[in-house]
Amino acid sequence: MSLSIVDTQYGKLEGEKEDGYTIFKGIPYAKPPVGDLRWRAPRKPDHWDGIRKADTFPCKSMQESLPNPFYDKEFYDNDAFCVDASEDSLYLNIWTPACTAGENLPVIFYIHGGAFMGGFGSEKEFDGEAYCKRDVILVTVNYRLNIFGFLAHPWFMEEDTHHVTGNYGILDQIAALEWVYHNIRSFGGDPDNITIMGQSAGAMSVQTLISSPLTGSMIAKAIMQSGGGYDNGMNDDMKLEDALAYGRTYVELTGAKSAEELRNKTTEELYAALGAFMGEMMKTGRGLVLKPNIDGYVLREDYNSLIEKGAVKRIPYLLGSNKNDIFVEKADADADVRSKIYQGCVDFSHKLKQAGHDPSYVYFFKRQMPGDDAGAFHSAELWYTFGTLNRCWRPLTEADHTLSKTMIDFWANFAGTGNPNAEGSTKWKPCTEEDPFVMEFDV
Repeated sequence: MSLSIVDTQYGKLEGEKEDGYTIFKGIPYAKPPVGDLRWRAPRKPDHWDGIRKADTFPCKSMQESLPNPFYDKEFYDNDAFCVDASEDSLYLNIWTPACTAGENLPVIFYIHGGAFMGGFGSEKEFDGEAYCKRDVILVTVNYRLNIFGFLAHPWFMEEDTHHVTGNYGILDQIAALEWVYHNIRSFGGDPDNITIMGQSAGAMSVQTLISSPLTGSMIAKAIMQSGGGYDNGMNDDMKLEDALAYGRTYVELTGAKSAEELRNKTTEELYAALGAFMGEMMKTGRGLVLKPNIDGYVLREDYNSLIEKGAVKRIPYLLGSNKNDIFVEKADADADVRSKIYQGCVDFSHKLKQAGHDPSYVYFFKRQMPGDDAGAFHSAELWYTFGTLNRCWRPLTEADHTLSKTMIDFWANFAGTGNPNAEGSTKWKPCTEEDPFVMEFDV
């Protein structure tokens, strides 16, 4: 008998019962960041009376629907999983197999990718059923993106208690993590056994959270898929002064003369300026500049220095990359050349060991996806780590389902104990300099 009604610090929630688990959709973890709360740190949500129905996935955070034929076909072609975009998007979703509040089950807190420009926590490749079957709770979150999540400007610094700006999307993630830490026991979860997990920009976010003093002791373990590591070419250390310079350029394009005037702009006006701004960034070779910055508050130093000093969380880590991942040319993948992101995962483990931490578990996903010549592309492993292959258009085989089961077993074991192996097994060894073991996944 699964939980259906839970009592949180903010009020009662009623979820949707499924076969062996319950989904709670659209749980508010912060006040809507609209009006005067645009470009401010998230505020705690309001309490509610009675029982709030948690039966609808929330709106995705504001993002432009820019056509990407490959990823649109892969992940965004099913209207059943489409949701509207809104600035009122700071919600999370919970899948729990618990029957009572006191079960102390491990929790995976998942952060979606999308280059800090797009994505949402209820995309069709995400689902908690496979983890619930393994007695693990899954949480997915939405956070502010692009201009709403990562715009830095002196106006906002002046208003801010900590005199920082620009990391609103990361502060949202921290607020969501705090909400889960303080409320997950009601859903049968163990607040002292939360694994944060993310892919691409989500993995970059995970690396930011394990590097930030603001997350305290709320994180027990971390999984980073195609985005975390040491000197991997992705977390490229945006300085606050650079973020401010980009922010000034953007705001000039809006024509706003004050913070109040900027907050009064419509979404359409803000996105018209964003289009011009991104065009200028791409033209000058600066690319995607709306991302976390080293503000001295959320992030005190650059990512690599923190790893070298062992100044990230002293917890178990699991991380890896794909054969045809970002930075991998087709010829390199065919020749089995290891990419910068692959090496960054191995080096992350080695550097932490040198700094006195335990080494990490490292993987390499090599499945050449059927249906086209994209290979083991960036994000391909998501179908496997969430067990949602039945939603994929590709002609997948029984061997793919077996591979997915293997990977989810490893991920669930890791969430439970910090070791991906089942009890008594040593199949997946930590990656050390003496034995740089990397677990390879293929059919």
